[in-house]
Parts: sequence; C-alpha cells; structure tokens
Amino acid sequence: MDKQMTVLEGIIEDIAVELYQKLWNAIPVEEQTEDSSRAIGLNARETTIFVIQNFMNKFNAAAEELKSQEEVLTPEPHIVK
Repeated sequence: MDKQMTVLEGIIEDIAVELYQKLWNAIPVEEQTEDSSRAIGLNARETTIFVIQNFMNKFNAAAEELKSQEEVLTPEPHIVK
C-alpha cells in the first residue's frame, strides 16, 4: 500500500528540494561530492521543517492574539423587544 502524502508534507518536500538545489548550486563544483550532497540534503530538510514549524507557531500565536483583541473590542449584541 502506498503512503499518501499530506498537503503539508508535500509542501515541506517541495521547499526542501528547492532549498537543496539553492544550497547545492552555491557550492563550488570541486566541492560537490556525494558526502556534501547528503549533508546538504539533510540540512535542507531539517531547515525547511524548522522554518515552517516556527512560522506556523508564530502565525497561530498572532491569530490567537488578534482573536482575543477582537473579543474584547466587539460589543455583545443587544436584543431589543
């Protein structure tokens, strides 16, 4: 059975591949070895996960802050009979 990738996993994989390519292209050709490729691949994946997790944490915290501010500023509706 094939393991299906979640949307987030797909995004992480795409970004990790793009980051790997960017890092790989920055290395002089004479330093491009199998070992450096493996190291860059691992680093690109770990860095991508770190950045996305931190972004999501900060985004969610900011959203919660805005939500709590909105709750304080929004008056309760009054029912007029």
